Amino acid sequence: MKTTTFTPAKTLNSSQFWLLGIGAGLIAIILTLTQRTGDFSHLGMSVLFYFAVASLVGEKRHNLNLESGLFSSLLGILLIAGVLWQSAFLTGSKLLPVFTHIAPFVSAIGLALLASGLKGLKQYWQEITILFFLGVPKIVLTSLTDISPITAKFSAFILWYSGFEVSLQQDIFIRVPPGSIKVYSGCSGVELMSHLLGLAVIALLMFPLERKKKILVPIVAISIAFVVNGIRVALLAVVVTQQQAFDYWHEGDGSRLFGMIAVLILGLFYYLLLRQEEGKNQGNLES
Repeated sequence: MKTTTFTPAKTLNSSQFWLLGIGAGLIAIILTLTQRTGDFSHLGMSVLFYFAVASLVGEKRHNLNLESGLFSSLLGILLIAGVLWQSAFLTGSKLLPVFTHIAPFVSAIGLALLASGLKGLKQYWQEITILFFLGVPKIVLTSLTDISPITAKFSAFILWYSGFEVSLQQDIFIRVPPGSIKVYSGCSGVELMSHLLGLAVIALLMFPLERKKKILVPIVAISIAFVVNGIRVALLAVVVTQQQAFDYWHEGDGSRLFGMIAVLILGLFYYLLLRQEEGKNQGNLES
């Protein structure tokens, strides 16, 4: 009969296996529920954010301290259990979109507590930060304020500057004869702003810049999203009487095209910042 000796290395691999399984299960559940909400924009961003988190964890997996106390483990289990409980009972509920935006952040904290406890939580600050910006800012912004009037005014200004006969009514109705549109909170650009802000955070964590530029990047990301969405709303006001064109730019591929344009502009801006910093560092080395 052979006896098996459990070494610390095997125990560590076993704990990593269970943590990986729990994490993968949570991701699968949240992505499935996100798909059910019909929010495919958030679904695509979620996949991208999870890849970023997986990349960061993979780079430092051999240096992680996987020790958690009883209290931390119980707290982590409670958070994960809460996510699983809500996922089972919120299907079809109006609160499901809110859940799919907040659940990744709560799951990350719960999994980190289960893995490394309160003292080891700081090991995962980058991953937790990324998943915070995946959905929490959008929920907070839409709950606290409605920027629809600001978006409507900006879009009306674009149309006026472009030579259209435009009028703004009740702060949210843009009239371009013979039609008019109402700028709802869903068209205000908050979602695109939160997505670009999250992408800016990922870029800053994975490809760091100097302090002054770190402050600039999130501001530019939000500004790009606001301007691009404002142009989209202005276009919708022009084509509102053409149902097929309106549907294309409102909820069809045209809507996603504006999102892609915003992401490309932000990516180009960040690339130029990186090149500038590399050139500066190379100049300092040569001198």
